[in-house]
Amino acid sequence: MIVVNLDVMMAKRKMSLGELSERVGITLANLSILKNNKAKAIRFSTLEAICEALDCRIEDVLEYRPD
Repeated sequence: MIVVNLDVMMAKRKMSLGELSERVGITLANLSILKNNKAKAIRFSTLEAICEALDCRIEDVLEYRPD
């Protein structure tokens, strides 16, 4: 299972969902779906923009947990 740790990174960077949405250029609704582990896919360009905005690495945002 892939777990999205977006909320953890946002808290560490003291960044709101609205601010991240503006920086990344995706809607609040889509970002919320991702943050709440409801997304089925993510574009590499979106992942890159999130990592850039949060000044983090991909593995800070996505985590693999075996079932």
